Amino acid sequence: MMEHLFDTLYGAGAEHLSFAPDFTGRAFVLRRNSGNLIVYASRRLAEEAESLVSAGMTIRQYINHHHQAMPSCDWASEHLGAPLFGPELERRQILAHCRMGGNFADRELSFPDFEVIPTPGHTVGSACFLWDDGQRRYLFTGDTIFLKDERWIGAVLSSSDRAAYLASLALIKTLSFDVLVPSLAKGAPFHLTDKRETERQIDAMMRRLERGADG
Repeated sequence: MMEHLFDTLYGAGAEHLSFAPDFTGRAFVLRRNSGNLIVYASRRLAEEAESLVSAGMTIRQYINHHHQAMPSCDWASEHLGAPLFGPELERRQILAHCRMGGNFADRELSFPDFEVIPTPGHTVGSACFLWDDGQRRYLFTGDTIFLKDERWIGAVLSSSDRAAYLASLALIKTLSFDVLVPSLAKGAPFHLTDKRETERQIDAMMRRLERGADG
């Protein structure tokens, strides 16, 4: 069964990750009148096929960087008719694992309620997704920002661009959103926030990154 997190937001395919066994990754289902969206990927989505189908028509799946590309990404396209969309800058890496139905490169409103916002740094094509369901604004950050017991953490790899990462965090700090929804978390899979909390958490992240820390 999918996890019912908010009125229109569900968690699906929760799984422990081999590279971070204390953390849980999952995909999220955004229930929308004009067609549901899946954000992120999970190897366990197929196990929740009945719940996904009963939730209504799914029209697209979005991943925000190539680390989420996996053969199971094709499942939503094949069984739900939901093509995969990911960053154009990482198209080659994504296609090595799964098929794509489309891509994004710039900041854009893919739908009136769903905005793609490039936030490079973790990887060159990393992006956030901002969704407004009419009650709350959800920011899906992948692991550009993830959660460790309600603390916002960054994932700076040896291949990451630290300067771009800091610029993206500065951009995220200006966005208006109510719920942070990363792709992996230790503890709750989301964090309720407001402008003051967002600024406090991101300022702390930026200070750590400026000192050379990895998150």
